[in-house]
Amino acid sequence: MRAAAIATTPAAILPLRVRYREEMHCQIVHDSIHRRAGWTSAYALRLDEVDAGFGTVAIGGPWTGKPTIFEFHVLPAYRNHAFLLFECLLEVSGARLMEIQSNDALLAAMLHTYARDVWSEKIVFQDGVTTALEANGARLLQVTPDTDVQAAIAARQGGTEWQLQLDGETVATGGILFHYNVPYGDIYMEVAEPFRRRGLGGYLVQELKRVAYALGGVPCARCSPENVASRRTLQQAGFVPFAHILNGSIPPSWTPGAERG
Repeated sequence: MRAAAIATTPAAILPLRVRYREEMHCQIVHDSIHRRAGWTSAYALRLDEVDAGFGTVAIGGPWTGKPTIFEFHVLPAYRNHAFLLFECLLEVSGARLMEIQSNDALLAAMLHTYARDVWSEKIVFQDGVTTALEANGARLLQVTPDTDVQAAIAARQGGTEWQLQLDGETVATGGILFHYNVPYGDIYMEVAEPFRRRGLGGYLVQELKRVAYALGGVPCARCSPENVASRRTLQQAGFVPFAHILNGSIPPSWTPGAERG
């Protein structure tokens, strides 16, 4: 069977990406870069003349000068040829870096087969527990007007910003970013140093989760593996870890064609 990776456009692989999103059924952290001109290279994966899947390589923004494979999807009927198709993608794209979401089982298998020096950049969290943390006198205030929030959701760009006030003083800020795949929104927050370790961060995250659901979204979050305080705050508010953003590099010793023999 003849395999190939053929350069194409993001629009051409969109139907396959829709199927990929459905199968992932979660926040896809790098979904938005497909909508940024010049940030990705797209490849159709073919077996003989059949479209068997797609691959995408990040080439713009933070990835400028270091092309990085971040999506690789093969339709279930052709996954027994996954290694062959991935080697085609490596050979044609020239990419020698990978950045993946670990719950993408197929691409995770490719990462651990081909890459070395694998490390975690972020932990990805999903909502798992409904909490009832007390406000302890704090008051949540919306900063972004409703019209701007709805525009951000529609455009899948930007989001909504909120403040947490205590005795008239802003003690924490946070919000929800909507530049991810529908319907997910990424929660972020920061508590001012003098007000940390009082449970205010957990309360703010809990309330931002509530806001996300009220807007028709599904709340998610991320943090660095080393940021123990953020990990604890997210878990206090009911978030649970479900994936990592993993990075790895293809060693110089890799040569094309090994799997084809």
